[in-house]
Amino acid sequence: MSAGPAASGGFVPAVPSFGAAVAAARAAGELVVQPRMGFATRPAMRRGLEAVRDVPVRTVGTITLDSYTRVGDHASARRALDGGESLNGYPLVAQGAAATREMTAGLGGGRHFALQVRHGSSLPLDIFRTLLDAGLDATEGGPVSYCLPYSRTPLERSVRAWARCCEMLAARSPTAHLESFGGCLLGQLCPPGLLVATTVLEGLFFEQHGLRDISLSYAQQTHFGQDAAAIAALRRLAREMLTRSRWHLVLYTYMGVFPRTEAGALALLRHSAALAAHTGVDRLIVKTPAEAHRIPTVEDNVLALTEAARAAAAYGARPGAVADDGVYEEARALVEAVLELDADVGRALVTAFARGYLDVPYCLHADNAQRSRSWIDGDGRLRWFSVGSMPIRAQAPPGASRLRADDLLGMLSHVQSAFDHAALARA
Repeated sequence: MSAGPAASGGFVPAVPSFGAAVAAARAAGELVVQPRMGFATRPAMRRGLEAVRDVPVRTVGTITLDSYTRVGDHASARRALDGGESLNGYPLVAQGAAATREMTAGLGGGRHFALQVRHGSSLPLDIFRTLLDAGLDATEGGPVSYCLPYSRTPLERSVRAWARCCEMLAARSPTAHLESFGGCLLGQLCPPGLLVATTVLEGLFFEQHGLRDISLSYAQQTHFGQDAAAIAALRRLAREMLTRSRWHLVLYTYMGVFPRTEAGALALLRHSAALAAHTGVDRLIVKTPAEAHRIPTVEDNVLALTEAARAAAAYGARPGAVADDGVYEEARALVEAVLELDADVGRALVTAFARGYLDVPYCLHADNAQRSRSWIDGDGRLRWFSVGSMPIRAQAPPGASRLRADDLLGMLSHVQSAFDHAALARA
């Protein structure tokens, strides 16, 4: 897509609209598959994006930022670039808007290839300014989901920063898209009700600050049926509550400890693709079989995208009855408890965490109550062991009074062990 007339706020798009690209795929009945890929230099980032664009399935591209940029240390990112040091992502602010616009020029072309910037920052103002100046208007995160797991930033400060960023994004681009990372808190061991509630609450926060094209996330957890129920609950709550925006659902391939065998890793990837097809989500963010061993290459990402799209197509659209599993009621209870605290969603979120109405298990952030705990039951479902002050019920196993350290270690490796053992048994 060539630069056309400036949109509102002086925004000149460098690539096609992200929301429109996903909507077009939905209309065609195709799942969008997306990598999480970032490289430090412009030539490497360009090559990676071209490779993703040219995979013969429906893709969108990702510019994942580096750790220095995530925490606002742009001077260190610049020094690393100047010194030829390796970085674990693209240093957007250090590279600058003009250079990034040049890097993405012509990528969309006639293929309607859209891009999303992924960053992990609780205070992302510099990132938002630079991506907009570069002609990019799709990104992700949220005031809770990019604060509690990843930073020591006080939640109230993160909420203020994200409110300003949302308003900037909405004011400068009429096609702006923002994805809540709320369905991916800590990546693992967070029962689905809290994941669903958090992404819906962040979606409401985005709407309140002017955004009209958003996506809601959910990270694959430990049980196919429970995950299907969670995605059904998320869709239902979104239809009921997010009435001012166009939205779609995005599923993440399991974000916890990944299988160490290639066969196990591929099986887990295909499992997530089947879940995406079964539940009718619009977009799947994949992981690669290399995850457990090294930073994935472009070729690793292309393989993962191809495998995921093939597995989803092979599974087909087979919607059926989904057992509720109590996820909808739990998520709705959490959302309503938060919204009753304040008409301003951001202030309500801060108060909810202060009172323990939201409490992320195993999250050590100072603004998290740290009274909730989860466990994996005998069927492989994530359950609440203790809920602290959250307005929901625990489901601890009979006679259990506390979780031991080895219980936690076993739960962290539950998915990895199950898929690796199954792969070795088939070998």
